[in-house]
Amino acid sequence: QVQLVESGGGLVQPGGSLRLSCVASGSTFRINAMGWYRQAPGKQRELVGIITSTGRTNYRESVKGRFTISRENGKNTVYLQMNSLSPEDTAVYYCYAAGWGVGQEYWGQGTQVTVSS
Repeated sequence: QVQLVESGGGLVQPGGSLRLSCVASGSTFRINAMGWYRQAPGKQRELVGIITSTGRTNYRESVKGRFTISRENGKNTVYLQMNSLSPEDTAVYYCYAAGWGVGQEYWGQGTQVTVSS
């Protein structure tokens, strides 16, 4: 199994920045891509961005140019650097990992990000 633990959430003012971290443990050899989803109150969970094992990234349109995903494979860690945050970015952010096999998915418990003045 794979365990994912997020950290770095909190309260930030509009225009501010936060950096989320996610550390994977357990059977990390199962992991291919890693990334982040988010879920705002009353809304469906949505993909924020993802990074493959070779470093290729993909982001949802609304965060392009503001958010950056990076990964340290040796530390089994993925980061989400969030800049120019707006209240619309308020959500619970979940770390995600996709395994090499079909249907293999792993989720963290989530970390709250609140953007408010």
